[in-house]
Amino acid sequence: MYATSLGDDGAVLCPLEPCQAGEFLAHVDRGREFIGRFNGLPDVVKDLESSRAFLRAYAEKAASDTGRIAGILVDGDLVGAVVLRRLDVGQGIAEAGCWLEPSAVGRGLVTRAARVLIDWAVRERGIHRVEWWVSPENAPSIAVARRLGMSKDGVLRESYLYRGKRHDEEIWSVLAPEWLR
Repeated sequence: MYATSLGDDGAVLCPLEPCQAGEFLAHVDRGREFIGRFNGLPDVVKDLESSRAFLRAYAEKAASDTGRIAGILVDGDLVGAVVLRRLDVGQGIAEAGCWLEPSAVGRGLVTRAARVLIDWAVRERGIHRVEWWVSPENAPSIAVARRLGMSKDGVLRESYLYRGKRHDEEIWSVLAPEWLR
């Protein structure tokens, strides 16, 4: 397995694979309530089998070149992840996402990790547009989008049904020519 340094603090980005289901479940359990405020991951990853299935689905996306997942590790511990939830090379569009457990917040880890993933998508896979979908109430994620040089494209009003309630979603994006400046 490879690892990409995220800076001088020892944080690294590396692929997550189904064989890491136990470690992934423990990570989700540590941040279950915090992550679940804006992200449905804790509702999907509930036990070892669902953890394995989630990572298997991303392994299948990687094999078919339709998505990716990479873990953010600090001192060898999994503390978060960045994903390409959708990767459409033919259309040149990808949707990036992220999450962290509370112990890792405020260190710039998501921004650094997303930068690596987006750079790979643009430079290696020829993606023209990378989107970032976010709840308008998720100020830290919006701040990441801004730090990544993304522009707010608009709001999809009440487009996301989450835990029985309809939520707005903001769409932010960066285009390859902007990214490569």
